[in-house]
Amino acid sequence: MTSRKTRLVMMKILSLFSVVRGYNIPIIALAQYLSAIFILAPERRALDVLCDPNLFLIVLASSLTIASGYIINSFYDAQKDLINRPEKSMLDRLVSQQTKLNVYFGLNILVTLLAFMVSWRAALFFSAYIFLIWFYSHKLKKYPLVGNLTAAFLAVLPFFGILMYYKNFYQVIFAHATFLYLLILTRELIKDLENIKGDLVADYRTIPVMFGEQTSKIIITGLTFLTIIPVFLLIEVYDVGYMDMYLYGGMIVIIYFLILLWKAETQKEYLMLHNILKFLIVAGVFCIVLIDPSVLVHGRKLLSMI
Repeated sequence: MTSRKTRLVMMKILSLFSVVRGYNIPIIALAQYLSAIFILAPERRALDVLCDPNLFLIVLASSLTIASGYIINSFYDAQKDLINRPEKSMLDRLVSQQTKLNVYFGLNILVTLLAFMVSWRAALFFSAYIFLIWFYSHKLKKYPLVGNLTAAFLAVLPFFGILMYYKNFYQVIFAHATFLYLLILTRELIKDLENIKGDLVADYRTIPVMFGEQTSKIIITGLTFLTIIPVFLLIEVYDVGYMDMYLYGGMIVIIYFLILLWKAETQKEYLMLHNILKFLIVAGVFCIVLIDPSVLVHGRKLLSMI
């Protein structure tokens, strides 16, 4: 009897871990720290950045906000997930909707308290972030393009929080952010193609539902071509050191991605395209260490002279 209860508790913990996508959050936290060390505060010692208590609180608040965002997203997407991801959905349903809401509100209260420990501005930022995630999950994600643009914006918002903390606004950072934003936006459009059956049932007016798969593929192709602009700036204008190897490799992956895109027809094929983009984004996180910090420090000095 005790063994059964223990097993049930473990299954519910696993279910909650699945709901909050606990495997994604550490990668986002790592990306924030690497961004702080190599991009946003390159003139500071890495140890000083790692030991900064305010940065730790911002990263922790970001992670908990993202976790609560996954919870509320799962709450609203329960119907369509039964169709698009039946196995994951059955695992997620081991935790009741009421429990999910309780955890959601608890996490949001904790985030607000953590943010207040940094400053009232941080608390205001995270309160707005929490509201935007809820509004996206409740309303915006059901509308074509608006939902995709908002989802991509919400994905890069934690990095904007660290950017505001360090108050570094030189152009190379926005080139990096633009490249990341375009990749995430492309991934969001691929997810719409992947989830088209569930979106039809749940009355989500995504681009594939409203305008068809062909139109979606044309838009995705256009977005991938737009990535050439920030890549050119990062390689030729800003000279980001050895990270140009990642950028060149990324362009090769994107060409391969486009070839597969125009051949794809099934959910399984769209899932593979989704995973290719996810791999490219995660690889970009680890390749941040290849950036030449002297370029960013020099850029900051130039800005201070203006």
